[in-house]
Amino acid sequence: MSQATTIRVLIADDHFIVRQGLASIINHDPEMTVIAQAEDGQQAIERFCEYQPDVTLMDLRMPQVGGVEAITAICAEFEPARIMVLTTYDGDENIYRGLQAGAKGYMLKDAKPNELLNAIRSLHHGQQYIPSHVGAKLVQRLSKPELSERELEVLRLITQGMSNLEIGTALSIGESTVKSHVNRILSKLGVNDRTQAVIVAVKRGIVSL
Repeated sequence: MSQATTIRVLIADDHFIVRQGLASIINHDPEMTVIAQAEDGQQAIERFCEYQPDVTLMDLRMPQVGGVEAITAICAEFEPARIMVLTTYDGDENIYRGLQAGAKGYMLKDAKPNELLNAIRSLHHGQQYIPSHVGAKLVQRLSKPELSERELEVLRLITQGMSNLEIGTALSIGESTVKSHVNRILSKLGVNDRTQAVIVAVKRGIVSL
């Protein structure tokens, strides 16, 4: 492949060793080259605007600005952006939010090098790359009831160990209103108590500890 048609890749990940490892794999392929790296979401946005890569690999959880926020910002300005989430997190909410933000693919960091390179080629050719196990979790997510923004706020505070009274104070709402939100959260998550709600929410990627 000539220099003019080499696939230009941007890597966004907050771990230096991960970035270097990915760059080594990609640069070893004669059809690809890493043109820039970013260590957080804000840098990812800036590097994308500067270099406008063919394919971007985006971690989900980074300091300053997270991966989902960075994908959203990039796709709002560059609609054709070909971004693949590359993460250690496979919760259905992570997958849903990443793809909803505009990512064209979703891959876990334990993927084999050849799978990574093939995924980059797929995105470069205008295709999506969603492995079957990721697609199955996405289908599960789409069949589950959506938590409202207020319910998400309450759930995040539950995860921090707050009582209903403390949550009510933090959100400036009555304790009885908090109880109503908690009951709806338990119902939507299919659990019986707050502890189970936190476990399920963390596992699915709805909240993080």
